[in-house]
Amino acid sequence: MCARTVATLLVMAGWSLQANAKTREGRQHPDRDAQFRYINEQVTCALADGHGAISVDTKKKELVGDFKTGGRELRRKGQPARVRTHDFKDKELGKVAPYGVYDLKHDEGFVSVGISNDTAQFSVASILAWWRQLGRERFPNAGGLLITADCGGSNSHRARLWKVELQKLADLIEIPITVCHFPSGTSKWNKVEHRLFSYISMNWRGKPLISYQVIVSLIAASRTGSGRQVHVRLDETEYPKGIKISDEQLEAVRLHGHAFHPDWNYTISPNPLTATTRESTAPLALAGG
Repeated sequence: MCARTVATLLVMAGWSLQANAKTREGRQHPDRDAQFRYINEQVTCALADGHGAISVDTKKKELVGDFKTGGRELRRKGQPARVRTHDFKDKELGKVAPYGVYDLKHDEGFVSVGISNDTAQFSVASILAWWRQLGRERFPNAGGLLITADCGGSNSHRARLWKVELQKLADLIEIPITVCHFPSGTSKWNKVEHRLFSYISMNWRGKPLISYQVIVSLIAASRTGSGRQVHVRLDETEYPKGIKISDEQLEAVRLHGHAFHPDWNYTISPNPLTATTRESTAPLALAGG
């Protein structure tokens, strides 16, 4: 039989050409749902007590330059934006790493656009920038700060540098910091993803990100679901990769693991130091606004 006949018989038998469907999430942790409930309880209690509560993550890195972006933009017929054929990184412009901080109470977004490496120092510096610009005003009587984050990346629960930098942050803002991590493979449930990043992606769909200023402007023009403004800053600080944290440095972190999954849920208390000592020991990444 010819190929056409075979194709006809396959269709009659219920076969068809199909693309892959993303439905499998891989192996699920047995405490996944319990951790979801625990995070919800922690957020509810934190907000009821007047504490700050935020969701954080790094958005997908984006090439800077006249490269194709997903989606379509309304333009005159036959006049699409002309972009490069190949997505080879521009050596001068490089990439940006937008780090998002989503205020769980006020439905308000803050994005720090980094042009260096996506490290734990960059993550904590972004949270500090949010606190100085918005957080301490939004939560004037906060006795603590709750952070919900993924299990991997620059804010991984296994990253030593993340915990050391959080200790410095706690010393600077003088309140304990509680972190609750989502289990592996569940980042889509982190609210910063669908309550902040999704609106940014919709706002710049079909628009080439030709410069830092364009990226900052497009993020600033975005709004959250309730129409609240998205605040944005360009972080031009250089964050080195490969910083090693010794056992002694990690032991100096005043970390208290919770009774339920202390690897995912923990609180870091500030050191009883004077304000002068805090400022003198703060890293440059945090000392700069």
